[in-house]
Amino acid sequence: MTRIEKKFQELSDAGRKAFIPYITAGDPDLKTSMDLILALEQAGADIIEVGVPFSDPIADGPVIQRATERALASHTTLRDILKMGTEIRKKSQIPLLVMSYYNPLLHYGLDKFAHDATAAGFDGILATDLTVEESAPFVGTMSKAGLNTVFLVAPTSSPERIRKIAQTSTGFLYAVSRTGITGEQQELSSDLRDFLRTLRQHTSIPIAVGFGISRPEHIKAVWEEADGAVVGSALVREIEEHVTRGDVVERVAAFTQWLKGAA
Repeated sequence: MTRIEKKFQELSDAGRKAFIPYITAGDPDLKTSMDLILALEQAGADIIEVGVPFSDPIADGPVIQRATERALASHTTLRDILKMGTEIRKKSQIPLLVMSYYNPLLHYGLDKFAHDATAAGFDGILATDLTVEESAPFVGTMSKAGLNTVFLVAPTSSPERIRKIAQTSTGFLYAVSRTGITGEQQELSSDLRDFLRTLRQHTSIPIAVGFGISRPEHIKAVWEEADGAVVGSALVREIEEHVTRGDVVERVAAFTQWLKGAA
């Protein structure tokens, strides 16, 4: 079992749900990213999504796009992020999921990435823009290296695609709470409960919900039906607002405690 699988099993045994924050690695620099990951764990994170900056982040809204621009301006590469994983593993065993677009993985080389990511202590990979229909080589390579392959499933997915995505995902299934790009929202979709219940019919692995989860009440609502809640843009915005003030790590940790504690 990967750390991701073990964490979900541990939470299930304890009757708890997962809190999964996302950060863009290298925003504003890798040293801060590593400090943020360790602080997020102390603040109550169960699994952390580590975003790989990419020049064409088509699935992301303006907050994460700006984070990507800051990370690219600090010259962050996929190789650097894997090295960061090695350093994190000297201090922490928190489950880490790489979240990337497919192009950086192809450029790095799938076989080499699978080997290096495993060696660096990462547990899984989500290739945001890789369709499940074209994923067989990717899934085979990652699975052989012991990495979970997490896929996005949207409310607009057909029953056939839901079934295929559910069968291909390992570690957990990432349910998109709405159509469109990442970003904060005031209210969750009224159809989310029915969507999650549909997903339950197709998989026995944990389901985590992301896109637009930005308030404690959102997390609480997600936890009523799913196994985990992913918070991205709200946390990245917190980083953006405090990045020049010298207390960004402390501010993000406090925000995380508020999100999870109030839920």
